[in-house]
Amino acid sequence: MTMKKPCVGISPCLLGKKVRYDGGHRRNRYITDILGKYFGWIPVCPEVEYGLGIPREPMQLVGDPAKPRLVTISTGIDHTDGMMKWAEKKLVELEKEDLCGFIFKSKSPSSAIRGVTILSPSGVECGIGAGIFGGAFIKHFSMIPVIDDDRLGDPVLRKDFLEKVFAFKRSRDSKEKKR
Repeated sequence: MTMKKPCVGISPCLLGKKVRYDGGHRRNRYITDILGKYFGWIPVCPEVEYGLGIPREPMQLVGDPAKPRLVTISTGIDHTDGMMKWAEKKLVELEKEDLCGFIFKSKSPSSAIRGVTILSPSGVECGIGAGIFGGAFIKHFSMIPVIDDDRLGDPVLRKDFLEKVFAFKRSRDSKEKKR
């Protein structure tokens, strides 16, 4: 009996979907051409699924580094509360997906799991953190392996992530068999 491919969540721009704020994508051929042979993808684009169009005004994280706000750069529209409400609902939906991992888009104010610049109201860098959805995901699914596309380029971190995904899948499958 062959093992079903592990389901891995992913920022769809990394698969070549034109969902970015500028209407572009960030296709990663390693992800699509190599990892795509071994994983079933569950694409999640927080900004599009939340209801923002393509293209759209770019956003940034602003304010208290412990609780930053997701704000459009030019018009100053604050999408934090709406994005958090959407994220809470989406995380519950993802519980039904048998996720074994997630690959996030680095530096995204909505999707990233680390390394996003947080600005003070005056525009000065005051911290580094996770995007709104990325941060909510790692709190909600603390045991699911995660990585961003930048770190996936590091062979040691990539190997560690892949081993954790397959170990998570084996553990989940063994629990299912015992039921």
